[in-house]
Amino acid sequence: MIHWVDGLTHGFSIANFEQMILWSALTIGFYALMRYVHTRISLWWTTPLIAAPILLIITMIASHTSYAAYISGTHWLILLLGPATVAFAVPIYEQRKLIRQNWLVLTIGVFVGSTVAILSSWGLATLLGLDGSLRLSLLPRSVSTPFAMNVSTVIGGVPELTAVFVILSGIFGAAIGELMLFRLPIRSVLARGALFGMGAHVAGSHKAYQIHQDYGAIAGLVMVFAGILNVLAGPLLAVIFQRF
Repeated sequence: MIHWVDGLTHGFSIANFEQMILWSALTIGFYALMRYVHTRISLWWTTPLIAAPILLIITMIASHTSYAAYISGTHWLILLLGPATVAFAVPIYEQRKLIRQNWLVLTIGVFVGSTVAILSSWGLATLLGLDGSLRLSLLPRSVSTPFAMNVSTVIGGVPELTAVFVILSGIFGAAIGELMLFRLPIRSVLARGALFGMGAHVAGSHKAYQIHQDYGAIAGLVMVFAGILNVLAGPLLAVIFQRF
């Protein structure tokens, strides 16, 4: 009986390992593929953050694979968000001169931007009739994924669902931000970069770098500031939103 249980446990471990290798390879492979395609065909629907998940969903449906099976094999990728969060200290250090010169403007801008983002998310959720964990998962959508998932956990949301909202906000924010950049009478380099960093975090910062290196540097800085602010405010947000 003991040998049978040991054999079953061993088989289960091997199966889990195979699932991890398969779905991790597909996730990374699809992302790398669409990144290459996007460099050749620069259209919104070839963006890796859109196209790669679609390819994964099609593959999961075709192979009758559940989300639970997929996430159990790729959870280690989510754990890498921890080191990624620490790496955000790099742009802060590189832009320390800019921070010293504009710390008050940056602080006020990030505070106002974060407040507007959270309130607009709450209003949108109310308008659409969303409540409970779904509503709470939507609130941190305007900060980068590592910070947003942390805040979502603290306030009672679903971190994985928050990550989806963050990606969608980033993609559409980057696309609309470029259009707004040429429509609005904004001339300040600081304001132009902040528009992308606050409105579309990582995707916006990437787009900002494509337009101008200075815009990208400021966008990355604002993105990190907004993430830190939201994480620090997480416990307070949890207390506030539990009352509604």
